[in-house]
Amino acid sequence: MEEFSTKQGLLFYSFPLYEEEKEKIDGFLALLDRSGIAGLIREKAKKGQRGRPSNDPYKLFAAVLLGFALGSPSLREMETSLRNDLRFIYVLRGKAPDHTTISRFINDVILPQREELFSRIMDAIFASCGLAMDTAYIDGTKMEADANRYKFVWKPTRWHERLDSKVRNLLSALDLADDLPEEGLLPSSLVAKKLEKAGLLSDGSNAWAGKISNLTSYLLKMIEYEEKERICGPYRNSYYKTDHDATAMCLKQDYYSGLGSSMHAAYSVQLMTSHGFIVSYLVSQDRSDMYVFTKTADAFHSMYGMYPERICADSGYGCTENWRYCHDHGIKGFIKYNSWAVERSGHSPAVYELEDDDTMTCLGGRKGYITQVPNRHPKRKGAVFYRVDGCPGCAFMPYCRRFMNERTGSFRIFEVSPEYQRYKQEARDMLLSVEGIEIRVNRSIQAEGSFGGLKQDMAYTRLRRTSLEKASLEIMLTCLGFNIRKYMRFIVKQTGFREWKAPEGTKPEAFKKPSAKRLANRVAKARQKPKNEQVRNSYKYKKTQKEAAPKA
Repeated sequence: MEEFSTKQGLLFYSFPLYEEEKEKIDGFLALLDRSGIAGLIREKAKKGQRGRPSNDPYKLFAAVLLGFALGSPSLREMETSLRNDLRFIYVLRGKAPDHTTISRFINDVILPQREELFSRIMDAIFASCGLAMDTAYIDGTKMEADANRYKFVWKPTRWHERLDSKVRNLLSALDLADDLPEEGLLPSSLVAKKLEKAGLLSDGSNAWAGKISNLTSYLLKMIEYEEKERICGPYRNSYYKTDHDATAMCLKQDYYSGLGSSMHAAYSVQLMTSHGFIVSYLVSQDRSDMYVFTKTADAFHSMYGMYPERICADSGYGCTENWRYCHDHGIKGFIKYNSWAVERSGHSPAVYELEDDDTMTCLGGRKGYITQVPNRHPKRKGAVFYRVDGCPGCAFMPYCRRFMNERTGSFRIFEVSPEYQRYKQEARDMLLSVEGIEIRVNRSIQAEGSFGGLKQDMAYTRLRRTSLEKASLEIMLTCLGFNIRKYMRFIVKQTGFREWKAPEGTKPEAFKKPSAKRLANRVAKARQKPKNEQVRNSYKYKKTQKEAAPKA
């Protein structure tokens, strides 16, 4: 059924749409019909509804998506567009609901089923364009939340521990510490029972009354700390009073002063793109991109019931857990590691290579074997020690031992995590292949380009809705608007979605061969530099010295 397509518009248009705009919007409405989301909207719109609906839910949903696609995402801007923009008038057939109706519709109909609506529309777009979600690119950013940056709360872990120690000492002084747990923090409920018992045992003296008064104040503070820790949860250490889900993060661009040195209320936004479209999204409270890779891939799987064949990500995602996740789910993970750039340029090459026979080859070409070191255990889980002999006379010895206190000796002990090293070398070989070159180039175009389109073209740099759930809804609508914007251009121009292909005859890339002499010279220069030279060259230090200098 054609629930979204406009069968008959107004009888007379004072200012009819241009044919190109009409073609775009008709194609967009036909896409919504093909996506099969009418049943989802019908079910939610009828729930709790009495009598005849005041607005067509299908047309209103199309208008909301069109508003996010055309850059009118706030409720007031959307209300103005519904009344004055011919494209919205064409979609709604002359009706213009107010901002409260739009807000109620978004919260009641779109919010509960946002992931299914997103996935069905994206399936329809890829089917219309003849594309497949076989290759995906992941990238993330920190988006500033709609919260008061000055009403900021740290997780009171340290203060709670100190308070717990005071409460235990006070209960011992009152002879009420006989059944207290030895480990962990005391719950406020237990302290309240002890306080009640202390009141019954009171002898009426001033000393006893003072101790009960102190215990009462401690109990109130414990309740406050427990509430703050409950809001923070186990995986973060801060929140904002005007948006409890927002976390303090250091942003690249400061909304208030243009600096990125102070903390701001923000959310981590992860996007997965394919063929230039945003196919999956994730809004979380994690500060690091490394720990949300698996969550983003799981969000893609929950939407489409499959995993991409290939995933490419930058060095912020390179870790054992993410490589293992790709291996376990049959995904080719083109994921860089943190030392990729310096190893590729030859500035800081890797000092060893793990071989297939579980031996190790150092940078100087010497073999290393697993060994046991008396009275010493590996620092990392699953790591082992390798010993390499014959170090004297090696040209790479100054570079290999640059971080060691003892820079002499006939052998060196390496602590190696075999699982991490094998995944790292496998990812390196994949990234250096011709396929890896194509993937890396396309990632910089698509993943970075999607954020550029959102932040620059659509001027979307700050969230407008509070709470994690509402922020996820807003990101979903913004990403869907971005995709619809791109799809409407495809309807008119029919340019296709071409990805960069390596020229014929392209050979696999190789790391630059390290120069032992150059590495040794750089290590020698680094040792000669004073440790505080960077401080002395800083602007702040020079300014302080200039102000402290006596005036002539």
